[in-house]
Amino acid sequence: MVESVPVDVSNRGRFITFEGGEGSGKSTQIKLLAERLALKNLRAIVTREPGGSPGAEIIRHLILSGMGKLLGAEAETMLFAAARDDHVHSVIAPALAQGVWVLCDRFADSTRAYQGKVGHVDPKLLDALERVTIGALKPDLTVILDLPVEIGMKRAAARRGNEAPDRFEAEDIGFHQKLREAYLQIAADDPERCELIDATGAPEQVSANVWNAVRNHLLTPSRRVKARRA
Repeated sequence: MVESVPVDVSNRGRFITFEGGEGSGKSTQIKLLAERLALKNLRAIVTREPGGSPGAEIIRHLILSGMGKLLGAEAETMLFAAARDDHVHSVIAPALAQGVWVLCDRFADSTRAYQGKVGHVDPKLLDALERVTIGALKPDLTVILDLPVEIGMKRAAARRGNEAPDRFEAEDIGFHQKLREAYLQIAADDPERCELIDATGAPEQVSANVWNAVRNHLLTPSRRVKARRA
């Protein structure tokens, strides 16, 4: 039930999500941010979607194998929602309630971009599923890593080596261009929550920009007070 998700407790951890197209470097940047937070004596966990909890990891396998696509866009969206529900209630909400920072590789914005914008799933269905799965639990900060599609696809191909592309990596260039446009729109629509960061540079430079975003959004006194009141 949505009511079981704690979203307004004292000493609550911070919830940071990373979004972006294929090959944008989310995993690398989450790892680097976790290391920085550790140096500040801030407890953090790294997780991902789809997946992040035992039940959600099973659903992840189904989705990335292409099973969801065979069932259709709406059914695939509901698979994502089922995975997110388990992830939120098993991992994210309990960690935040204990004061732990949660760094998540993809979250609800991915569904808005992949299934909503590109897959043309009705926004009303997306709204309903979000009410059920996450309720009032929203990221305190969403880092959107942006880079040209061609660069991202080359990086993704180099990363997987001889392995076959997964369900989304296998889509054509037009799909990924629409995905980039969707993320740019998400960033423009919610500038208070979202930080758009150029991901074309070296990992160290991108990491410095990510840290600046975290510091400005969550570690300055005025922003901490605002986050607690949200």
